[in-house]
Amino acid sequence: MITTMHIKNIGIIEDITIDLGQGLNVLTGETGAGKTLIIDSMQIISGGRFSKEMIRKGETQSFVELCMYEPENEKAIDGNIIVSREISLSGKNMCKINGRMVTVNELKEFMSEFIEIHGQNDNQNLLETKMHLNYLDGFIGEKILDKKQEYKQQYEQYCAIKQELKANFGDEKERQRKLDLLQYQIKEIEEADLKPNEEEQLEEKRKIMVNAEKISQNLQEADTLIAENAIDSISMAIRALEKIEQIDSKYEKASSSLKSIYYELQELARDVNNYKNDMDFNEEERTITEERLDIIYGLKRKYGNTVEEIIKYKNDIKEEVEHIENLEQYNEKLRTKQKRN
Repeated sequence: MITTMHIKNIGIIEDITIDLGQGLNVLTGETGAGKTLIIDSMQIISGGRFSKEMIRKGETQSFVELCMYEPENEKAIDGNIIVSREISLSGKNMCKINGRMVTVNELKEFMSEFIEIHGQNDNQNLLETKMHLNYLDGFIGEKILDKKQEYKQQYEQYCAIKQELKANFGDEKERQRKLDLLQYQIKEIEEADLKPNEEEQLEEKRKIMVNAEKISQNLQEADTLIAENAIDSISMAIRALEKIEQIDSKYEKASSSLKSIYYELQELARDVNNYKNDMDFNEEERTITEERLDIIYGLKRKYGNTVEEIIKYKNDIKEEVEHIENLEQYNEKLRTKQKRN
């Protein structure tokens, strides 16, 4: 039961406290006295919509507070529940139930147990055709509960079948469009003939091609320095050490180490020379590499971030195509079941 209502800065109401008693309470007064504002305040404290225009002119915020005596309610403190809502011009809402802040939706849900507001035009709902079935069911009561439950189950089953048919491309045109798309994608990927790690290899090759001139120049310089300078110098150093290696074992050891370096350097010189010979690229080979990479990039934009993902996608949609092509028999069973419902 509502015992007290406090309203502040709502329309023409500056600050008012209304004490309500048990039974029927009637508000009377001349037009413009504020009766409607009191009902509007009831809607506000019940979690209803609020317009900033309702705030009293010259004020920055409005406030509505309600005290109810509900000793059996779990939220009651000493049997009382105090609900408040403060709204500012900025649109900020502060709702509280017994001092605890709640959202507007929580306030609305809580107050729906205590307050129902009916206006003079609410009887128009009686003319709404969609409401008639609810009125009739409510009038009949529990007599049709079993039938309603049975109907609900059948309707839910019907909707589930309808949704499954839609998901299963129950429409022939839609199914064919999906098949055409998937088959086109499969063909596009298969024609590309992708191979694992191919992109990385092509990227590396293109990088070398783009820098071919710079690489050739530096390989040539390295080859010359190794072959004409380093190897010859080390060879002469080895001959010099060989002349004294019989005098002390440390000279023999140094000579042996230098010979190992000499052989390794000869091997390195052959490698550098081979690298230099491998730098012979023609324009056609570069064009083929670029075109191949463009194909891979195009497929990655559509079907996956890597070649492996694209190949997996192709395998997945192949399974989907097979599934769709064998759906008709299953869908026919679903349609028969749908008709029965």
